[in-house]
Amino acid sequence: MMPAVSTEPSLVVLLVEDDIRLANLTREYLEGHGLVVSHVADGRRGLEAASRGRFDAVLLDLMLPGKDGLEVCRELRARSDVPILVLTARGEEADRVMGLELGADDYLAKPFSPRELLARIRAVVRRARGRAGPARAAVRVGGLHLDPGARRATLDGREIPLTGYEFTLLEALARRAGRVLSREQLMELARGSAEESFDRSIDVHVSRLRQKLGDDPKRPRLIKTVRGAGYLFAGEAE
Repeated sequence: MMPAVSTEPSLVVLLVEDDIRLANLTREYLEGHGLVVSHVADGRRGLEAASRGRFDAVLLDLMLPGKDGLEVCRELRARSDVPILVLTARGEEADRVMGLELGADDYLAKPFSPRELLARIRAVVRRARGRAGPARAAVRVGGLHLDPGARRATLDGREIPLTGYEFTLLEALARRAGRVLSREQLMELARGSAEESFDRSIDVHVSRLRQKLGDDPKRPRLIKTVRGAGYLFAGEAE
């Protein structure tokens, strides 16, 4: 019997990494699993390639020559909603937090497992495409309306531009409006696993969501902090 031929289109990713040996090993593994990988070795060329090409995801090392990876992340997010997965040295929480604050969707600490990297790539792409699970009904809480199929969020009729992770996190909060969700619960709901996560990652994403929703961080009316417990979205889902 002939093996079934997949009709799923190949994911096209950009790898921005100056460690040539690591880049070659990563590229070989990902291409061996059906991805198409373009590689550049410095930040400036990475930003140019990401801005010029059509990629399903960008894998971005933070320690880059030419242009720092954090600056690349900031500039790329300002002009594109492509999923960004930052690669950081183990233990550098400050860099991970900064990457998330600048718009990265996920991070992976070095040295990483190629298998985990592949899983993370597929996860951020699914979130960006709205295919993280079965079709979900739209949700409305007050003036907030979320359409999971279109990955579209509006507040009082105004469209809110969100990354894939931000939309998933906001949907998790809004669907459970009025309930307190711990950071661990939010990490599992928005990412699928609390492993390799850290509490401040949720705090960073909530801070970014508040900014985009126009929610005063000192007196938030939408996403409220429950000291020692987590976060809740004020209101009741319809």
